[in-house]
Amino acid sequence: MIRTDWTMAEARAIHVLPFPDLLHRAQTLHRRHFDPTVIETASLLSIKTGGCPEDCGYCSQSAHHDTGVTATKLMATEEVLAAARRAKAAGAQRFCMGAAWRSPKDRDMDRLCDMVRGVADLGLETCMTLGMLSPGQVARLKAAGLDFYNHNIDTSPDYYARIATTRTMADRLDTVDAVRRGGIRVCCGGILGMGEAEDDRIAMLVTLATLPAHPDSVPVNLWTKVEGVPVQSRAAPVDPFALVRCVALARILMPASVVRLSAGRTGMSDELQALCFLAGANSIFVGDQLLTTGNPAAWQDADLLARLGMQVAPAAARQGAAD
Repeated sequence: MIRTDWTMAEARAIHVLPFPDLLHRAQTLHRRHFDPTVIETASLLSIKTGGCPEDCGYCSQSAHHDTGVTATKLMATEEVLAAARRAKAAGAQRFCMGAAWRSPKDRDMDRLCDMVRGVADLGLETCMTLGMLSPGQVARLKAAGLDFYNHNIDTSPDYYARIATTRTMADRLDTVDAVRRGGIRVCCGGILGMGEAEDDRIAMLVTLATLPAHPDSVPVNLWTKVEGVPVQSRAAPVDPFALVRCVALARILMPASVVRLSAGRTGMSDELQALCFLAGANSIFVGDQLLTTGNPAAWQDADLLARLGMQVAPAAARQGAAD
């Protein structure tokens, strides 16, 4: 049964289970909804970098922070499609396009919709992350064929004010709701390691698990060091077992959602990634670059999956869950 009425008390009790019991519970649910030997793959491209007016304290692309990131204009459609072709050749099944905006301007919508149509014509799933959207913009992207929209909540409602002041958690949830109501699948997760408490990590997952419908994809990001941003002064490394516990909790609270190991995999050992897969993670980003941070090389991911006896989801099955 898929529940959307989880409480913090229930989530805390699950989170502190003995490690073998926690992983067994997560793996049992994982097998109910997915083939545990299959990993979905996505590729991420920054189609407009830097100069964002938001002050998110973790972000290298904020105009409020001196991080050395140079602001660029929105890429030409053909440049984006060329990158999508390379991503497909490298094994990606979903192509995610990210722009450093508070929200897209209406003058950009024609080009964004052309990108969606062009990427879809290549046989790739389409995903965008463009900041906040109006219902009208959601409708245009849906009509163009956008499959997924990413809009992370980043952290818990209580900790959010320490992460950003130019928008609220309610603003983020409003966009998530508009995307869901508009018929686009939701990709929504958060970041670990920004100085938050354990309870904030649990509360972030409970917030997602108590939405009217669970996100279709839940990215779990590890904070990656960025000089010049406020979070850097209070960031703390995430204990490997704490990461696995969060992945397992995400799987248990949202059993039919895809859980993606996102930013931070360059700092994870093969053994840690394998534990995360056992805990229910079943998606990764592929390619050497995310938006502005690094990612394991394609050969490293291929080697790891081969050693684990796992495989990339075939394109025809990437939306299906195992019975």
